[in-house]
Amino acid sequence: MGIDLKEEVAQLTPELISSGKWKEVGFRKYDVGTFAPSLHGGRKHPLGQYIEKIRKVFSEMGFKEIEGDFVELAFWDFDALFQPQDHPARDMQDTFYVKNPDKLPLPEEELVKRVQEMHEKGGDIDSDGWGYEWNVEEAKKAILRTHTTVNSIRYLSEHPDPPVKVFTIGRIFRRETITWKNLDEFQQVEGIVMEENANLAMLIGILKEFYRKMGFEKVRVRPGFFPYTEPSMEVEVFFKGTWMELGGSGIFRPEVTHPFGIKHPVLAWGLGLERLVMANEGIEDIRDIYVSDIDWLRNSKLPRV
Repeated sequence: MGIDLKEEVAQLTPELISSGKWKEVGFRKYDVGTFAPSLHGGRKHPLGQYIEKIRKVFSEMGFKEIEGDFVELAFWDFDALFQPQDHPARDMQDTFYVKNPDKLPLPEEELVKRVQEMHEKGGDIDSDGWGYEWNVEEAKKAILRTHTTVNSIRYLSEHPDPPVKVFTIGRIFRRETITWKNLDEFQQVEGIVMEENANLAMLIGILKEFYRKMGFEKVRVRPGFFPYTEPSMEVEVFFKGTWMELGGSGIFRPEVTHPFGIKHPVLAWGLGLERLVMANEGIEDIRDIYVSDIDWLRNSKLPRV
C-alpha cells in the first residue's frame, strides 16, 4: 500500500530505440557504488615491458641493437676478453659446457695467434700478459655464454674503427646456486661506446643519463674490479633510502682491444635486468619475477615506453 510498482529498464537496447518505446519506459538510475567485478585485459609480461623500455632508452641515446647466440666459443667468451684459462669463472662449477658439440671452430689463425701472444707475454704492447702457456684446445670448447659482452667483442672485431655505439639485451647462463638474489639463467643488458678520445668522464655521463631515463634520479659510481676493464666501476642507484648496486662498467683494457686492431678507447657497462625490475617493482625475491603471480602481473607498474 502506498507503493507504485513500476518496471524499470537497466540497459538501452537497439530495439527500444528503433521502436520508440524508450520514450515510455522508466530507466533505472546508475549506482556507481554497486559492486562490479574487475576486468583485466591481456598485457605483456612486466619483464618484456622493461625490455621495450630499455630498447627505447638506448635508441634515444643513439645506440644500435646487436644480438648473439646462446652457445658460444670459449675463445670469444673468455680468451678474447683477456680472461686467463685458469680463472675460476671458467671452471665447470661456474660455467655450463656443451657436450654435443663439445668444440667449435676458431676464427682466423692470425687473430688466434695475437690473442695467444697477449695471454702469454702481453703481445707487443706494454704488458706482461698472464705469463702462462695458452692452450688452444681450451679455447675451442663450446659453452653457454656467461655474459653478453661476448656479443660486444665479436662486433668490435668486425668493426674496429669508430664510431661504435651498440647495445645488447640477452639471456646468459651461469652455474650459480639459486637464491633470493641469484639465478642460473637471467637477462643481461650491455652497452658499449668506442670513439676517439672517449674517457671516464664520458662514461659516467652516459651512465647517469641512462639510469635517469630508467627512472633513477640519484646515480653514483665507485671503484670496482672486472677482468677486462681498467679502470672499472660499479654503478649504484638510490632506492628506498639506500644505495643499491645494479651493474658494472669500465674501459676495455688494451690487452682486450689491441689484438683486434682497435686503437681508440671502448667504454662498456652492463646490468642484470632482473635486479632492475626488482628495484622498480619492490620485489624482494628474484624468483618471484618468473613465478608469474596473477596479482603481480595485473597490478605491476608499467614502465613508461
